[in-house]
Amino acid sequence: MNAFSKEAVGPSYSLASMQHAQAMTWQAIELLSRRIAPGMLESQARELGKQVLQELDMQRIWHPLLVRFGANTLKTFKQRSEGDPVLGEDDIYFIDMGAVWLGHEGDAGATFTTGSDPQKIACAAAAKALFDRVEAFWRAQQVTGQALYDYADAQAREMGWVLNLNIKGHRVSDFPHAIYRGGDLGDFEQAPNAGLWILEIQLAHPSLPYGAFYEDLLV
Repeated sequence: MNAFSKEAVGPSYSLASMQHAQAMTWQAIELLSRRIAPGMLESQARELGKQVLQELDMQRIWHPLLVRFGANTLKTFKQRSEGDPVLGEDDIYFIDMGAVWLGHEGDAGATFTTGSDPQKIACAAAAKALFDRVEAFWRAQQVTGQALYDYADAQAREMGWVLNLNIKGHRVSDFPHAIYRGGDLGDFEQAPNAGLWILEIQLAHPSLPYGAFYEDLLV
């Protein structure tokens, strides 16, 4: 499949609508993060997330809503959470939302902490900081998706974290993007264009059983 077909879009696609879906997804994440509190079960937080999306009049969920607490922050998208953990007073968690607004796919994720554990706070901050470095590299250099993740891996090591290279970003578009079979951003052999790709960063603490996640649209 050539690069053009991997970046194919439908007749209703517009960058403005992608950015609207992106903004609405971030609004939903922020609203949910304010409602998540210590003592809550992971499953309860997930149900709250569905309520938030309904309150914001999303059209549909296009990928399962994920909320991961504690050690489950090391799980990839396709892996099931281990049990139904309770969020602790000094804990870490992430939210990953994918919903449709104006017929376009929003997808974003971020990591949050409770309490004041310095290592958990640093881990959450590192995922966002690494995303920002890689996004800046994408803006400055016309490099392939493969090169973006090579750079991300090197930067993560420099920062003292472990990048999960089983998570390498993916396509989004007007719904449903899956018909275009764009594959992973980290396997894309061309320079990715704006408004079509989600850059995903998932880190693991080098020695402790938790990690952090951050993703957003490259635009």
